[in-house]
Amino acid sequence: MSDQHTQGPREGDLVIARPEGLYCPAGDFFIDPWRPVSRAVITHAHADHARAGHAHYLSSAQGAGVLRARLGDIRLQPLAWDEVIEHRGVRLSLHPAGHVLGSAQVRIEHAARVWVVSGDYRFAPGEPADPTCAPFQPQRCDCFVTESTFGLPIYRWRPQREVFDEIDAWWGANAAAGRPSLLMGYSFGKAQRLLAGVDASIGPIVVHPAVELVNRAYREAGIVLPPTRLLDDRTERAALAGALIVAPPALSGSTWARRLDDASDAFASGWMQLRGARRRQGVDRGFVLSDHADWPGLQAAIAACGAERVIVTHGYEAVMVRWLREQGLDADSLRTEYGNEQFDTAP
Repeated sequence: MSDQHTQGPREGDLVIARPEGLYCPAGDFFIDPWRPVSRAVITHAHADHARAGHAHYLSSAQGAGVLRARLGDIRLQPLAWDEVIEHRGVRLSLHPAGHVLGSAQVRIEHAARVWVVSGDYRFAPGEPADPTCAPFQPQRCDCFVTESTFGLPIYRWRPQREVFDEIDAWWGANAAAGRPSLLMGYSFGKAQRLLAGVDASIGPIVVHPAVELVNRAYREAGIVLPPTRLLDDRTERAALAGALIVAPPALSGSTWARRLDDASDAFASGWMQLRGARRRQGVDRGFVLSDHADWPGLQAAIAACGAERVIVTHGYEAVMVRWLREQGLDADSLRTEYGNEQFDTAP
């Protein structure tokens, strides 16, 4: 990111950068802070956005179960979608972001101004709704704080159903040959999206314990997932023939994964869009499937919110800021510690 796109706070900004994270001075609270604070509003439970050690947490009610599963016994205030609370004269509400279960945009209203902090989001106009989380709902605002994880024109997602058809064909061919299919995806969000999208009639589905922990929170939230078995030391090898095994990518090449030496392996991620990414990951197949907005999705979300000012927090900030300025918008960026969920190894 070029420093020319990073500006200091302006008078009256509703969100500014502080060493602890993104801070709302008028409301005296932080959004997804990376250092311990008194009041933290959490957009979603990925490890780069939800850290331990805060005195008080506020999150969407839909995402509360996953947040507790990952952070343990925390002082958490759940907020229903669109419910408004007022703190120190600031009106705050949470709205679906379409990224993972409970992922929220934070709407802040104060002194006749409205800012929206998106966290991570997925906006795919024209695509069927994702059954594992509430779809992104654009919020009209004066300033939109957006991610740009996949903020390059090369990132354009194919229809998800086409990708799932490819996954089913791969799994089906392996099952016919009596081979296990090891499908790697992040334990929170991607794994559940995969489970909900595959054809469960092909064979048994077995999951790593980190995936199963999150599955329980999804099921408790009313999300329908196919039946799964837990893969542990007692699992017999014969039970894995023809099975789909869903596990986090951090386990690739580990002792755990080497137990599956006869499996065909694959990685599901938006990063598979890049030539050479599958080779670097060292897997047989790469499926382009993301929980983030692609380049057209980012543009559509920014247009839908109607903001004249846009602040980019993480990803390809310089590219996104330059494009926004070319469209006549007031755009700059903020330095954050977000964007490392690909290394998210928490349960």
